[in-house]
Amino acid sequence: MIGGLLKTALGLWGGVLLLPWQPWRNREVLEPEPDLPPLRHPDLTVLIPARDEAAVIGRTLAALARQAEGLRVVVIDDQSEDGTAEVARQVSGLKLKILKTPPLPLGWSGKLWALEQGLRQVATAWVLLLDADIELRPGMVAALWRKKEGLDLISIMARLPTETLWERLLIPPFVYFFKLLYPFRLANDPRFPRVAAAAGGCILVKRRALLEVGAFQSLRDALIDDCELAARVKRKGFRTWIGLSHGVVSQRSYGTLSSLWQMVARTAYTQLRYSPFLLLLCTTVMGVMFGVPLFGLLQNPPLAAATIGLMAASYLPTLAFYRLSPLWSLTLPLAGLLYLAMTWHSALRHLRGVKSVWKGRVYR
Repeated sequence: MIGGLLKTALGLWGGVLLLPWQPWRNREVLEPEPDLPPLRHPDLTVLIPARDEAAVIGRTLAALARQAEGLRVVVIDDQSEDGTAEVARQVSGLKLKILKTPPLPLGWSGKLWALEQGLRQVATAWVLLLDADIELRPGMVAALWRKKEGLDLISIMARLPTETLWERLLIPPFVYFFKLLYPFRLANDPRFPRVAAAAGGCILVKRRALLEVGAFQSLRDALIDDCELAARVKRKGFRTWIGLSHGVVSQRSYGTLSSLWQMVARTAYTQLRYSPFLLLLCTTVMGVMFGVPLFGLLQNPPLAAATIGLMAASYLPTLAFYRLSPLWSLTLPLAGLLYLAMTWHSALRHLRGVKSVWKGRVYR
């Protein structure tokens, strides 16, 4: 039996490598252009939803101040209790406005409620949606501004930290799995309207496109709001693009297994549309692709090693992007099984009546 499962796993990994759109490659990359002069009064407003982000908001805003002269920035303080607004006010060089959100209405996620309040203050043609912990390296806004020609929504998947053992084990697979689920090449191709993706940490979008899809009101209860926004924008006939960059950097640390576990479990079952059938299908596929090769090393080492070799080959471009040793490719089976366990945790929590927990809020 193990021999048949190993052959299935080998075929699946071979299929991943041979997919015409090659989701494992890193062709969609947008790097900052630091040699360009700072932009002068671009037709742009930056919206930053912030809930208890005093530790990072100052650095985020200081980085924005170096991107463009007098950049318009709206920080939406989402009921913070740690002095987030006070820290933000200390940053100079921006046309900064700080809003305090009203209490969160029933049926809204906190981030989307904050962004809805901020959008009401926007009169510019373009909006940059930026998470409070995202630092833009010099020249990143200039690169985004140049990239927008012919596009209506540009999203960059932030570079997450890989300083600790757990981060190196689990952060690159997070990006790798995201690209398998949402192939960037297809998401960026208007011929595939049903495939769309965005990463909510950094999204440059036309205000008109936002308004035509109903803005954040239409997404108000979405937990994976970034991909849903991209899907609605693309279905309306607008052009979208998603890529990676070393110039969009998350300041948030995930140094422990617990912090990474909570980050993934927050929306893992949402990715499966809360479907028990999709959960069982996901379990079967991931069990065959990641678990069987490990057990197969005991019974059929040559075939198991060949399977792990194909798996590792598909993972090498992601490791190269994160500038990590190729030897980390051998840990992908373990990472895959850990992500499967996180997905089950997310599903079991949903069965107890909890959709998600984030920033002290429980969504039921």
